Amino acid sequence: MKINEIRKLSDTDLVKKIEELKKTLFDLRMKHSTGSLDKPSDLKNTRKAVARMKTVLKERQNGKVD
Repeated sequence: MKINEIRKLSDTDLVKKIEELKKTLFDLRMKHSTGSLDKPSDLKNTRKAVARMKTVLKERQNGKVD
C-alpha cells in the first residue's frame, strides 16, 4: 500500500488495518520458522506497511497533517 493510499484512510481504518497486518505478520513468521514460507520478501513488505501506517497515525496525533 502506498503512502498516498494510507493517508486517505481514517484513523479507525488505519488501526484496523494495522491489527490485520500484525496478524498476517505473525502468520508469516510462523511459516518462516517452519520453512514453508514461499516469498520471504512478504515479511519485509508487511513490516514496512505497518511502519508506514503507524507513522501516519503518529503524524496525525502530533498535528503534522499534509
